[in-house]
Amino acid sequence: MSDHDPRSGPGAPWAIALLIIGLAGCAGPGRRDDDIPPEIARIPDAVPRIEPLARSGNAETYIFNGRRYVRLNSARGYVEYGLASWYGEPFQGRLTSSGEPYDRYGMTAAHRTLPLPSYVRITNLNDGRQVVVRVNDRGPFKEDRLIDLSYAAAVKLGIKAQGKVWVRVEGIEPRSCPWPWGWFCR
Repeated sequence: MSDHDPRSGPGAPWAIALLIIGLAGCAGPGRRDDDIPPEIARIPDAVPRIEPLARSGNAETYIFNGRRYVRLNSARGYVEYGLASWYGEPFQGRLTSSGEPYDRYGMTAAHRTLPLPSYVRITNLNDGRQVVVRVNDRGPFKEDRLIDLSYAAAVKLGIKAQGKVWVRVEGIEPRSCPWPWGWFCR
């Protein structure tokens, strides 16, 4: 019988060090919520619901900087790929195109042609993160951009630091509830 304990000896500190390094790697950049502050991580995605069109911001066509835009009738079937950017503090409290105050901590977005309000699922094509936002504003009016996100949505989608990222934008058509009591469908 040997009195040598395999847990001690010259290899034990290296094994422990490798274990610690391996575990530390699990918390590294591979995790998708590392850079999301807890107060923003708790902000829920927008929940699609049937709403009437906003009284403002929904002209069938409009002209901005000499370019004509035609509003879509619905978000149903809408899918497009492009650059997403975000807007934040300087716009806090200012009225959006739909007449609502901009809230940088809301899960909202600006789009040039989707009806106001409408709902979209945005997928970051770099890492697969997704958010659902409520479109309540017009923009972005930079030619290379498809959609502008609120600060909170940008942080949750992982694009705040880069400023813009390639995304997939997919319209979500809220479903009506066939039951007379709406809570059953939530």
